[in-house]
Amino acid sequence: GDWCATGLLRRFPRLARTVVKYAPRIHGIMINFFASPFRSKSVKSDSMKKSAVQKTRMPKSLEGQKTSPDDRYERAWMAQGFHAIAGVDEVGRGPLAGPVVAAAVILDLDAIPVGLDDSKALNARKRADLYPQIMAQARAVAVASVPAPIIDRINIRQATLRAMAGALAGLSIRPDVMLVDGRDLPAVALKGEAVIGGDAKVLSIAAASIIAKVVRDDMMTALDLRYPVYGFSDHAGYGTARHLEALRLHGPCPHHRVSFA
Repeated sequence: GDWCATGLLRRFPRLARTVVKYAPRIHGIMINFFASPFRSKSVKSDSMKKSAVQKTRMPKSLEGQKTSPDDRYERAWMAQGFHAIAGVDEVGRGPLAGPVVAAAVILDLDAIPVGLDDSKALNARKRADLYPQIMAQARAVAVASVPAPIIDRINIRQATLRAMAGALAGLSIRPDVMLVDGRDLPAVALKGEAVIGGDAKVLSIAAASIIAKVVRDDMMTALDLRYPVYGFSDHAGYGTARHLEALRLHGPCPHHRVSFA
């Protein structure tokens, strides 16, 4: 039968410790995160329905600058009177299988984990080290995912925005502003800015990128236990030579994105 949160918690002690220790921070959205890749359910929230997105640009002095992640974006918004700044990022737009996962993080700027960086600039061990630190030190963290059948139905762009909106809706602290990696903002009623390359520029987005990456990798490891012929734990659903050969031999499983064929 379908997997549920309990089964995953037994198999993945790190996730079990996260849910137990940080439940007040990650709110109810985590149960949806555990269930959604194994059932054809999507993350929904009232704030996603016909919400007017308010786009507000940062001062031009911060535009176009290539930097390591720092808190200048957050502090610039705070100087305008906003106090809960959520960084948002996703993982899993490109794979042939598995969900797209988004995380939203509101950092405590006085308690930033040492070494916080874009998840792509970190190896798996460093991401695993930073994950519990972010969970412990951030003001709020939430994760949401959209599974492959929904991706096939509404397309990957819309699925990504839906996951982002779900993560924002799951925060235990309502954000004043969203800083989102990429070009698009999800349809939620918040002021916000899309920051291209934001995971390498904005600390809150970098933190969200780590949370989303660790969570999705663990989800793909769980799928690997159910469908070992594809090697999901090795490539996380991306189109590697091994994955493509497994598809040729065995065809797709229910968690493959048939619209990506």
